This record gives sequence, structure tokens and C-alpha cells, in this order.
Amino acid sequence: MKIGILTSGGDCPGLNAVIRGFSKYVFKQMKNVTLYGIADGYGGLINGEYREMKESDFSGILNMGGTILGTSRQPFKLMTYEEENSPSKLELMKKNYKKMDLDLLVTLGGNGTHKTAALLASEGCNVIGIPKTIDNDIWGTDVTFGFHSAVDVAGRCIDNVHTTAASHGRTILVELMGNKVGWLTLYAGIAGGADVILIPEIPFDTGKVIQAVADRAKSGKDFSIIAIAEGAMDVEEADLKKKVRMSKRAEQGYVTVTNKLAKAIAEGAGVETRVLVPGYLQRGGNPTPYDRLLSTELGCFAGRLAKSGTFGVTVAMKNNAVSYNLLSDIAGKTKFVPTDHQMIEAARSIGISFGDGKKYGFGG
Repeated sequence: MKIGILTSGGDCPGLNAVIRGFSKYVFKQMKNVTLYGIADGYGGLINGEYREMKESDFSGILNMGGTILGTSRQPFKLMTYEEENSPSKLELMKKNYKKMDLDLLVTLGGNGTHKTAALLASEGCNVIGIPKTIDNDIWGTDVTFGFHSAVDVAGRCIDNVHTTAASHGRTILVELMGNKVGWLTLYAGIAGGADVILIPEIPFDTGKVIQAVADRAKSGKDFSIIAIAEGAMDVEEADLKKKVRMSKRAEQGYVTVTNKLAKAIAEGAGVETRVLVPGYLQRGGNPTPYDRLLSTELGCFAGRLAKSGTFGVTVAMKNNAVSYNLLSDIAGKTKFVPTDHQMIEAARSIGISFGDGKKYGFGG
């Protein structure tokens, strides 16, 4: 059996652990396997950049961050675009799939990766996906590898600014990754003890956020920590289409709403504010032990699917049991944070504000 494996989209902790789990499974549990490592995601499949890999190539990578295969972003909307006298990227990928004489392509990635994987599957390629993203937003799986490692980093960032905020009496806004969904900000915010958590799924009222900071000051706490997702928006922006929203922000000189909110809090609550953006720190570093376990389990299960000839699917974790979904069922879908999620209700019940005026949950 000839298998190609690639990692696509943004890097995150756990990619190498999945590669290791899958490769060790197929080399130990299957006969006559040839495994090709495809360089730089779909870019390598488009350009025919790959190499045969041995079992020894996967030793010592369990706790390594990043990806030994390299990665790149290939926008899905350009996959079928044809320039004059040139084949589309989809056609080039299919051509190289056949040139490599592959029996299976294994893709590690997020939503965009899965959309392209589903497209390839619909074109006759045998594909197995494995869900990767620190955003935890892939439909049909309870968790993606990389998420818990990112929560660990983001949570520690919030931990570390507490002393500075308290020492100087400041309100610090920690802007975390999450352009469309707020899973990372929600979990890291609660774990880090944030006083306000702002996520894309719950548009915030600037006045309510200012009030939350002012209320803490009145109670004798002269500092506040706000965990805010990069995709958070205020109620005035919520009904705008993304292009209009981004255009208006650009006119006002900002990309995310964080700095605008920091200025409004400083003026409205009469407090000193600062903004911290951890950025790529959240995607870097080594995977946590939890993610190493999860990645190994997902990788091995993908190996079982390969052995059984179950293709056109992506691995999933459902109710603490590893399973799979059809690529056609999950491609193009996003798993948003439900506004009544139990973690949100728990946060409200202990006084964390989401900037919408609601004080508590659990039916209280």
C-alpha cells in the first residue's frame, strides 16, 4: 500500500505526534507499506514535492512542536481556478496523486484542509483526514489536537499579567487567537481567571464592559483582566458583513476591536489600560502531555482506518471515544461556541462578564 501524508494550514503542537502515531501503526500493523512525506501541505502535492520515509524518520518527534513535513496555506477558493492554458491546483494534485501511485492520502489540518480533502475525495482520491486546529472549531469532533496546548499557553499568558495588572492598577486586555470562534478564549479565560471574556459568538456592549471594570473598581479591585478573541465584535458591528466591518475598522485605523475597546475603557472607567497580543506563541512550542496522548490516539485510529480501507472520512473524538465522520458531512461546517454552553454558564455563575449584561447562568 502506498500512502502519502501531509500537514496543511497553520502549524500547531501535536502535528508530529500524529504523524508518529500514524506511521508507527502502519509500519507495525500492515505489510508492504510505502509512506511518502509530502512537503509543505497541499503545496507539495501541487508541485510534486515528496520523499519516501522510513520508520526511523519518525523517532524522537513525539514532543516536538511544528511539523517535520512543513506546511503552507492553499486557499480553498483557488483550488478549482484555472488560469489560461494552465491546469487548476485540483488537477495538479490529482495528477501527482496518480503519479505517486497512491492508494491513500492522509491530511492533517483544519477547516480549509478538510474542505480540500473532501474535494479530492469527491474526485476519486482515497483520503483520510485528521482534525487539527488550536481553534477547536471542526464540526463533528469534541476536540482537535493542538487546542489544549494552545489553552495552556494562553492561560499562562493571562496568569502572568495578573501581577503587573495588580501592581500598577491597570486593566489589561489579552487578545487571543480565534477569528471566527471563541473556544480558545473561553477556556483560557476561565483557566486564567479573567474578569471579562469576549468571544465572537456573543457580541459585546462596550458600555457593559466598561461597567464591569468600574464595578470591580468600586468593590476595591483596581485592576481587571479581559480575555478577548481577535474575532470579537461589539453589538454595533454584529449585523455588518465581514467586508463592511473590516472596511470600517480600517478607516478608523485598527484591525481588531481590542485597541478601540481599550481606549473606550480608559476613557469611560477612568483606568489605565494595556493590550497584550501573544500571537504565534499560542501555536508554537511543544504539545502538552494531553495533546501527545490525543494525537497518538487519533494517528493510530487513522492507521486502523487505512488498514480496513475506510476512506473519504476524517477522524473524530466523540464522547471520549475515537470515531470518524464522512468528509462530505463536515467539510465547510464550523463548530461555534453555543451561547448557552455549560462553560459559559459556569463562568457567568462566578461573576465573569461576557459584555452582554447577563450576570449569571444555570437558570439563576
